[in-house]
Amino acid sequence: MASGTATRVFLARLAGVTVLDPNGDQVGRVRDVVVVLRHGSQPPRVLGMVVEVQPRRRVFVPIGQVSTIDADSVIVRGRINLRRFERRPGETLVITELLDRKVALVEDRTPVTVADVAMDQSRTRDWFVTRVAVRRPGPGFRRRGQLQTVDWDQVTGFAQPEEEQGAANLLAAFDQLRAADLAHVMHELSSKRRAEVAAALDDERLADVLEELPEDDQVEILGKLEGERAADVLEAMAPDDAADLLGELPPDEQERLLALMEPEEASPVRRLLTYNENTAGGMMTTEPVILSPDATVAEALARIRDPELTPALAAQVYVCRPPTETPTGKFLGIAHIQRLLREPPSSLVSGVADSDIDPLGPDCPLAEVTSYLATYNLVAVPIVDDADHLLGAVTVDDVLDHLLPEDWRERPAGEAARGA
Repeated sequence: MASGTATRVFLARLAGVTVLDPNGDQVGRVRDVVVVLRHGSQPPRVLGMVVEVQPRRRVFVPIGQVSTIDADSVIVRGRINLRRFERRPGETLVITELLDRKVALVEDRTPVTVADVAMDQSRTRDWFVTRVAVRRPGPGFRRRGQLQTVDWDQVTGFAQPEEEQGAANLLAAFDQLRAADLAHVMHELSSKRRAEVAAALDDERLADVLEELPEDDQVEILGKLEGERAADVLEAMAPDDAADLLGELPPDEQERLLALMEPEEASPVRRLLTYNENTAGGMMTTEPVILSPDATVAEALARIRDPELTPALAAQVYVCRPPTETPTGKFLGIAHIQRLLREPPSSLVSGVADSDIDPLGPDCPLAEVTSYLATYNLVAVPIVDDADHLLGAVTVDDVLDHLLPEDWRERPAGEAARGA
């Protein structure tokens, strides 16, 4: 290790830290640390780090290849083996498996929860997990207890299979991850650990993560949530994503969850479930930005500034006669963001709306929707019924989800495990 490297490193703090090569170019980010638990009170040996490189590939970097560790970066020497990381028998992932474990202090058998662990470098230049940051139970309901750091041999219980494990410290380590990246982390967890993390997330965050997970993971997680909680999470999801998820469930389970949802939240989801999955109706969102003809450009720009909107939905405003919630009054046209930015704020959106491009019907197949977007260079297409009422919009990301292979969110199968 370089002389500037810390001799003690708390491992939860490494989550998300940038990994650099000797030239200072970014290689990836640390996602976990691999250790081997040993018999008795011997400190675990650190084998290396799990580093995520693009595109979302997790690779193994031996600890001996790490030259420098500081608060902002990890520097590695030599070429990284880009074969996908596969955990071997006997290996443990510190951040995703040891954090939040319920263990006990050897001294008085006090139950404690693992908040972090630290590794130290020995005189032989090997790294071992030597210290454990633990939190004692709080004095009252929901109160956090005292945090203390003890030697590894002062804690017992790591060898026993975890029965019930929280996820607060794991989520704190990954707090800055985007929903898609946290979904990738959860996909790599065991089914039990995935359910524990889902239980610890709030409804909005879990909804965002579910939208990014493979369908099998979505169904598994939703099935382990208590009914009312499952309904709350479905309400927090975009209606099209909620409909896609419910479409994977048996009809009786669909109806049970829809009945638990608020009627105004369940209504658009029920409508979407009536369409075939690979049609415009089955892909559309029912929540595009809709304004009446007498709305101003200033109002339109204010609406599309909403940070909750995806870039595709924020790219254009749909002008319709009232009511302005789907299904709306008559669809009149689209006001594109480029045009809105060029017009005086007091102008009416009806005066800048493009009415030359015909909308599509909900039964249009995927191929027709794809051709439409490509032909007119659009990122979203309005979907209307026979009476020209706006039903929703299909965005380019919805189309990509249906064009890509079903398992595109998952790692490719058949890749070799890392070498020795």
